Amino acid sequence: MIKDSTVNELSPKIPAIEATGLSKIYSEGVVFKKRFQALTDVSFQVNQGEIFGLLGPNGAGKTTFIKILLGIIRKSAGSAELMGLSAGSRSARRLVGYLPEHLRIPPHLTGFSALECYGNLSNIPTAEIRKKQDRVIEMVGLTGRAKDRCRKYSKGMLQKLGLAQALLHNPKLLILDEPTDGLDPRARADVRNIIRNLKNEGVTIFLNSHILQEVEMVCDRVAILNQGALKYCGPVSEIGGFVQKLSGVEGNLITVELDISGEPTAIHQAMEGEEFSILSKSEVGDFSVKVTLADQDALDALIDRIRGNGVSLLRMKRQESSLEDAFLKIVSE
Repeated sequence: MIKDSTVNELSPKIPAIEATGLSKIYSEGVVFKKRFQALTDVSFQVNQGEIFGLLGPNGAGKTTFIKILLGIIRKSAGSAELMGLSAGSRSARRLVGYLPEHLRIPPHLTGFSALECYGNLSNIPTAEIRKKQDRVIEMVGLTGRAKDRCRKYSKGMLQKLGLAQALLHNPKLLILDEPTDGLDPRARADVRNIIRNLKNEGVTIFLNSHILQEVEMVCDRVAILNQGALKYCGPVSEIGGFVQKLSGVEGNLITVELDISGEPTAIHQAMEGEEFSILSKSEVGDFSVKVTLADQDALDALIDRIRGNGVSLLRMKRQESSLEDAFLKIVSE
């Protein structure tokens, strides 16, 4: 049964993407078929209005997952819905804008004619495209260059034009496949700003990227796939705690770098009972040490011991576990 998309637009509680027990098995060969499990029982939700990142090493199943969402391939088991509609259905596709990893824009086209070309391929009437083209060109920062032929565009400009074509029909959900791959730092920053602005306008962003620093800067939540299975789904800010639990560590570990000054004996007495490493030391008794503690209370107690032993605390820098650190730990398990 086809669901009413108008109802979905008025129901923000409906997930933008919902995968339940999603599996995909590929078969190769005619007589002796080889079976390859690309996805295994993957379940998670993407909320409306958030920026969500899909991560995983090569061969993890990310591309297969996106192809199922877009209706390019069929699932083997489970279900997938976009805005409450069956993924791949005509009704669902109307709500989705898509930027593929390698969008080939013919170099002889201008920015405007490229929008007409891709809009027509999506069955958007030319008259409607021309009404919207100025707005989407402005949204992606190509005002003044849309009449130029694409052969004059930089890679960053071509990527912005790709975003513009994905926005022509006012999608509720935008699926971006490696949106900043191969771009220089300025172009990556421009694309990040476009993504944030789209979120502010109520568009849900689902992006697949291997540039973890970019994901960490823009995404609210992430899902990590490895060998076709879901390994983590949650806020970027909570992934460090998840890794600690994965390693069997209780609590919320804190790693800090301390610059301290004093007699070596006093320093060792202050640090007694803690696992620490000396990063550097000077001839005048200044030390830089790195120590990992169980929680904030343990850090406060260490600072009290340092001062109580007559050691001067010159600087303290708290180290945060990066998304890349957490990702490498998760996929190595």
